[in-house]
Amino acid sequence: MSRRKPSSRLRWLRPALAVGAVAGLAAAYRFALRYRERVGLPRRTPVETSPAEFGLGFEEVEIPAGDHQLAAWFVPAGPEGPKPRRRRGRVGSTGSKGAAPSADSASNPVQEPSSGAERRPAIAIIHGWESNRGRTFAHVRYLHAAGFHCLALDVRGHGDNPPETLPICVPEFAEDAAAAARWLSGRPEVSAVGVLGHSMGADGAIVAASREPAIGAVVSLSAPSDMVRMTRKTFEMADMHVPEPFATPLAWFTAAMLLAPRRHSVESASAIAAVGRYRGPLLLVHGAQDHGVPVAHLEHIARAAVEHRGRKDDPEVETLVLPDFGHRWLYEDASCRRRTAAFFARWLGGPVGPEAAGERAAELAVERPADPVYGFGALATRDQSRDRPLGPA
Repeated sequence: MSRRKPSSRLRWLRPALAVGAVAGLAAAYRFALRYRERVGLPRRTPVETSPAEFGLGFEEVEIPAGDHQLAAWFVPAGPEGPKPRRRRGRVGSTGSKGAAPSADSASNPVQEPSSGAERRPAIAIIHGWESNRGRTFAHVRYLHAAGFHCLALDVRGHGDNPPETLPICVPEFAEDAAAAARWLSGRPEVSAVGVLGHSMGADGAIVAASREPAIGAVVSLSAPSDMVRMTRKTFEMADMHVPEPFATPLAWFTAAMLLAPRRHSVESASAIAAVGRYRGPLLLVHGAQDHGVPVAHLEHIARAAVEHRGRKDDPEVETLVLPDFGHRWLYEDASCRRRTAAFFARWLGGPVGPEAAGERAAELAVERPADPVYGFGALATRDQSRDRPLGPA
């Protein structure tokens, strides 16, 4: 029997599908490039505060992180902290003296740690996208009150650090968080190291902990579960209406393009993947009213973490959902401060027990910055009432 010849319609269908696929891929590529240009590099905001405003002793330091340095403050714990020096300038990671005295040295003193300081745990605090160390200082205040040394730093491309030329994302936040942990672990007055991160900084903290053994405990605030879900959400935040069958593949491709210049994979930027490798103490905190990173992200991370913990000595994954809060300023809730300080005291030790540390942190009321619009949250809405607590803190 002779083979039936394909119809003319079928003969044209395959080339048409191929042309459509190529055109679709080209469109996705152009879109991903534009996306990377828009969101790959943060808008830097200068640091406009100082620990001196709250009467806390501190060192202005630079943290070595590969081929760059990170601007940071080291705030030593407790009354045994250092005496003020009438000198302003930077003190490097080796403790070398910085610039010559300046006229405003009395209002912003740099301090050096006393050699006899009691060894205590230290917490590195990692800010979120387009934020800086000054915006995280509320965490420093209540953790310091609970008896911890604190390190607040600017992630590369943020705050007082120079601008970057390649895109910055979760892997860079993780590398800088790990560098901060290593720097703290080398301090003679530091007995253990924890990391607290917010938003992309929380992702960085989780990824860093999965790789850096110096990190003994992690508190994650408002963390995105992975880049694909987060990228899809930014489509919505920018009022882009991508049809459902194409939304996830486009989000994956866009995330991959964002990470490509530094040769990172989508998995390397995933908190879900990282918690499968990290089995240390983990506290996940989220606001139920978070419109930028919905609370479902916490559930994805917690589920992945629990699935990879089956040994008897694996710590339980802890979660805290704040019903009246959004993406930011979770520290305004006393229960958040209490749980965070108690968590670190339980797993890292400290001058007081977990219950006392928690109460000290809860009793110290802290407030958000005066100019709260920044970061990806500003894309979602300029109406900051959506991120304000709906009830009393």
